[in-house]
Amino acid sequence: MPDLPTPQDATEAALFSECWDAVLAYADLCTSGSSAAAQLGREAFAHGIREARAADTGPARGTGRRPALLPRIPLLLTSVRTTAAAWEEQGQGHKLDPDLRLWLNSDKAARYTGPPLRRPLALRGLRDLQQPDAELLWFAEVEALPLPMVARRLGLDPAGAAGELQQVRTLFRDRCHRNHLDTPMDAQCRSYARLLDAVTRSSAAETPGDLSRHLATCVQCAEAAACLRPHGGALPGALAGGVIGWGGLAYLERRRRAAEVRLGAGRPGSAGKAAGEPEEGEQKARVARNGLLVAAVLVSVLALGVSLMPFGGGDDDLGAPGGDRQPVADPAPPLPSAPSLPPATSKPAERTTQSTKQPEKPGKPEGRNRHTEPQGTSSPTDRTEPGESAEPVCRVEYDLVNQWPDGFQATVTVTSTESLDSWRVAWSFRDGQRVGQMWDASVAQHGSRVTATAADYNKSVPAGGDLAFGFLASWRGKNSPPYDFELNGHACAKSS
Repeated sequence: MPDLPTPQDATEAALFSECWDAVLAYADLCTSGSSAAAQLGREAFAHGIREARAADTGPARGTGRRPALLPRIPLLLTSVRTTAAAWEEQGQGHKLDPDLRLWLNSDKAARYTGPPLRRPLALRGLRDLQQPDAELLWFAEVEALPLPMVARRLGLDPAGAAGELQQVRTLFRDRCHRNHLDTPMDAQCRSYARLLDAVTRSSAAETPGDLSRHLATCVQCAEAAACLRPHGGALPGALAGGVIGWGGLAYLERRRRAAEVRLGAGRPGSAGKAAGEPEEGEQKARVARNGLLVAAVLVSVLALGVSLMPFGGGDDDLGAPGGDRQPVADPAPPLPSAPSLPPATSKPAERTTQSTKQPEKPGKPEGRNRHTEPQGTSSPTDRTEPGESAEPVCRVEYDLVNQWPDGFQATVTVTSTESLDSWRVAWSFRDGQRVGQMWDASVAQHGSRVTATAADYNKSVPAGGDLAFGFLASWRGKNSPPYDFELNGHACAKSS
């Protein structure tokens, strides 16, 4: 296994650190284990750095024209893909992800090494930009770094970085439009080329129905639409998928999560904390909730004991109609404080029992109100069964990242209060949405019910930790958020 190249100066040393982080993130997606990921990353990094140095020191192709070379990070990610392809040819494919092996032996992989006019439009457009412009576009759109940080790295004025990025997006669109017209197309795609250009120039323009149906079935034109609409939010996915190929969207999601963790943007007030370290407010809230639960259980048990004593049997408030009330199994609602109980007499017992009961809705029998939401919970999705704690075992956050005609991208983040050796997250869609692709989990869908199962590398989740995955799906007419989330069969509450 080759060693990492030695940086030539301090600037390259800083760049190496950032590039290695990106290479290892993609290599981990491409392999079936951490040791294989490190080996693939080191080989690809060494090969990519040699290629970049040779291009920087080699003669230019023509006067005033640089070689068509990608920025440093996209170049190294491409090197990971080509190194993985070499592993497959050399009989080391067992170290790779099975889905990647299928992709490497398909026509999809051949696009990246075939005739230039058949290669992905985003790859060709990025190559046509000048090196500083291409780096600005990649850092801001794919690596998800804040513009002031990107400006400092590239020597730009932070005050004018937003305007500079907008100009680069427009320039990238023009390059992609020109390359799209040069691409060999059939008659139907050619007939939609001008309409696609006109529709994607304005964010307010509506996509005609026939063009929308064509984009849903033609991969080449759908890629062009994402590249030609830089203001629609699809540009990061188009760049990652067009340059990297397999796993591009999964890499994009990982880099965004890494940027949030690195910059402390994942949760308010979490900047500077070690990974997995709970926040002070969260610790206090957890202690308070636990204390209230203990107090509620003690109160309910004492109330049960008082109600079973031989005196006070004529009180109407001590039993449910029909005699089917089970005070021990029913969860007591959290109380604002744990009151001290007075001596066991009939009147205090009556007051205690009344304080632990939830008010019944008009017209509903008392014995059937078994899923009443306890006081103090923050979400109507908390479902409490007899014998279970009122505190949900998990909380879920659903984020609609991007949406376009007939499709959308979303992420799901679940926080588990218990440690997990494996996990399975399920939910339901309201409007007939269909999941087409998922990363960081495997997907199965039966009707409106979707189930995401952990991958081999992210099965373990510590108590209080998060698990996350993303997916692409289709929709028609309406795209309501999913509901009825479950983690390993237990209902999850939605994060506020």
